[in-house]
Amino acid sequence: MATSFIRFLTFQKLMNYALLAFSFQVSRIVGRPILWGQPTTLSIEPTTSCNLRCPECPSGLRDFSRPTGMLQEKLFKQTIDQVQDHLTWLHLYFQGEPFLNPRFLEMVTYADSKGIFTSTSTNGHYLQEKQVAEILQSGLKQLIVSIDGITQEIYEKYRVGGNLEKVQKGLKLLLEERKKAKQNFPRVVLQFLVTGQNEHQLPELKRWAKEMQVDELQLKTTQIYDFENGSGLIPSDLGYSRYIPAGNGKWKLKKRIENKCWRMWQGAVATWDGKIVPCCFDKDAKFVMGELKAQSLASIWTSLPYQNFRKQLLSDRSQIEICRNCTE
Repeated sequence: MATSFIRFLTFQKLMNYALLAFSFQVSRIVGRPILWGQPTTLSIEPTTSCNLRCPECPSGLRDFSRPTGMLQEKLFKQTIDQVQDHLTWLHLYFQGEPFLNPRFLEMVTYADSKGIFTSTSTNGHYLQEKQVAEILQSGLKQLIVSIDGITQEIYEKYRVGGNLEKVQKGLKLLLEERKKAKQNFPRVVLQFLVTGQNEHQLPELKRWAKEMQVDELQLKTTQIYDFENGSGLIPSDLGYSRYIPAGNGKWKLKKRIENKCWRMWQGAVATWDGKIVPCCFDKDAKFVMGELKAQSLASIWTSLPYQNFRKQLLSDRSQIEICRNCTE
């Protein structure tokens, strides 16, 4: 993956990244937001729709307070045309299942043609023969496939409504067809949210991932909304938990929230309808910094709302609602 990523880098992109990194460090020293450079990463939401009903996901619970819908290709292309000179990484995912957007892979191909490294995340239920062929032709560089159980009984406890066998068959087909085509991409990352329900399956998972020859197995901690009161989703092995006991039956974040956040200098997140929010923890788009349908990303990036948000997190990040359950 490193070779492909480097191939897309230009002097302009590297300089932009260096300016962002330097201005972030200066901002931390002086205690106020100084911003040099444009976003180096961007997440864009193909859709809020999903075929599953995962318990800690707004898409799965169908409880968004913001509008739901599908990203339109026109808005996507307009955005990519604005950012192509400085963007190093495009993650075509925020909420929802990307493959439910019928133009999803066409968007991937467009971004790839502009020299942008592309990535996405999926629950893996749409890896049939036709889609696999299109994926291999699209230019997609990284595909994260979420599997949170190695038996159907455990898998469906979190991936409610999911079919593990279907996902496993689709993943196997993709890897086989990629090998036949003598391609290295998309790089396949198998992602496993470790919970109290599935942590006992880790040894079996590791064996299966090795047999499948996925490029990477990623064990990820689970975000839990009402973590303060505990949850059956918190694993007993706290090495895989974002939370630790706080006493009196209460729980707290393992990592202390510091008054800094590289993400606010690194990149942004766009909802399907063009709202720019600060990061992926703002699932309901409560902190809208601007709208791509009316403004350029460059103007939003340096706007007063964005700078005020950065100023607040440098002074007291604990006062920002979406930061209270963050591990950044």
